[in-house]
Amino acid sequence: MRERTLEQVMLRFVSGEVDVLVCTSIIESGLDIPNANTLIVERADRFGLAQLYQLRGRVGRGAQQAYTYLFHGRVTRLTPEARQRLETMREATELGAGYTIAMRDLEIRGAGDLLGTRQSGHIAAVGFDLYTRLLSRAVKVLKAQSAGKPPPPEPLEEIRIDLPLSVRLPDEYVPDIRLRLQIYRRVANMYSMEQIEEMERELEDRFGSLPPEVQNLMYQLRLKVLACQARVSVIGVEGGRLALRISEDVPVNQEELRRRLSHLQSTSGRISVSHRKIWLPMQEAHWRERLVSVLQVLGAQP
Repeated sequence: MRERTLEQVMLRFVSGEVDVLVCTSIIESGLDIPNANTLIVERADRFGLAQLYQLRGRVGRGAQQAYTYLFHGRVTRLTPEARQRLETMREATELGAGYTIAMRDLEIRGAGDLLGTRQSGHIAAVGFDLYTRLLSRAVKVLKAQSAGKPPPPEPLEEIRIDLPLSVRLPDEYVPDIRLRLQIYRRVANMYSMEQIEEMERELEDRFGSLPPEVQNLMYQLRLKVLACQARVSVIGVEGGRLALRISEDVPVNQEELRRRLSHLQSTSGRISVSHRKIWLPMQEAHWRERLVSVLQVLGAQP
């Protein structure tokens, strides 16, 4: 259409003289028409997520309830990527969903190499969060190798803890599921005692005193920080005893370990060292405090 004709059509639509506007995807480019409340997209499976999000944003800009209908071919079969895009649009309907859609788009299409020239990657296989953590870990290892230094300690998420403790945020403590997930994400990114203490204060301030399950969660987070400093990769229970496994890249001197742990021995059960494992009794009432003490000794400079 010629420029003058196009202008006249748009003015008639904005004024309400025309009820239906048939157009191309050019309308995604920032049109603000408050009285438009319904959008129909033909062959929506051919559009990208960003395009669909922008198109959907053309309606609902006024006080009226708005609706968007995304149609795809009845005969042609949807590709897996197209189905994922349409499902994402169906699920992300709340205000401020743009970030969620952008993250989902990144996972569907795959991120490019941050350290190379390829524009597609394998992020969809592992998810964006894990992908960035793996990338960060690889960069730190390469930097340490180029500087002639030992590799950095394992990140907290790679430390496995399996103890007979109930560790969670109870529904009755944090009723909103989205808020619980948000707190879980924040907890997963904690790397220091200061962050854990700050989280404890925040939870007490917002939701009240910590129930036993949340206290166990904070305790386990502290164990992860101490285990990272002590280069311990696994904390679990084997044969009724606590078992700590030292990381494979740490040299172990069993006699030196026994000497450093000797002052923590008790009459109720002895601490034993076998190859890369340290065994602690669980029969005593204060096994949790004793476990913390052992990790503090291992993490201290010999």
